[in-house]
Amino acid sequence: MQQNGYIPDTANAIARYFNKATLPTQQETLGQIVVEILSDGRSLNRKAICTKLLSRLELAADQEEEAHYNTLIGLLFDR
Repeated sequence: MQQNGYIPDTANAIARYFNKATLPTQQETLGQIVVEILSDGRSLNRKAICTKLLSRLELAADQEEEAHYNTLIGLLFDR
């Protein structure tokens, strides 16, 4: 379908969409961390969450993932 002289490139549009969604949302990441902490039988507290986030940050594959974890760490200390 052509609209206003623009011919959509469906494959590229879909690829761009999925590239933007490669990282889990903040809630999903925190949910995974909470499940890991509780599954380990540990107490759920700010220190445990921060420790998990820092360990994930060290293993981050790229800058986008690092920024994701840095944002979550920042949220822990934002009052």
